[in-house]
Amino acid sequence: MFRASDMVLIAVMVSAAAFTYKTKQDAENLADSVRKLEASIRYEEDSIDLLKADWSLLIQPGRVQKLVERYQADLPLQPVEPHQYARFDELPMRPLGIQDIINDSMDLLAQDEDLDGTMTGSVGE
Repeated sequence: MFRASDMVLIAVMVSAAAFTYKTKQDAENLADSVRKLEASIRYEEDSIDLLKADWSLLIQPGRVQKLVERYQADLPLQPVEPHQYARFDELPMRPLGIQDIINDSMDLLAQDEDLDGTMTGSVGE
């Protein structure tokens, strides 16, 4: 009745159907996870938009002025005076970092005509 080739072909068809079913299930599971991620992203974007709108309401100058007037006794806030701003030459020098020191030494080496400006890393040079 059934030959060996028929049995092999039936087994191949059943395994192909099983593989197709498994691949379809995996694709559907991945599509579900993508939909969940997209929904989560939309929710977070909506939350960000809501927070931005809330922030813009909270920082309106009229509201801030009312709060300043209400809490003037508790928080003695004063407007900033022009003399409170520092000029550039009044600012303290930034502390030197290792990269600044390396750049300064490279600049000094470049100014010296006898040296080629190559840093080798040895101590005795």
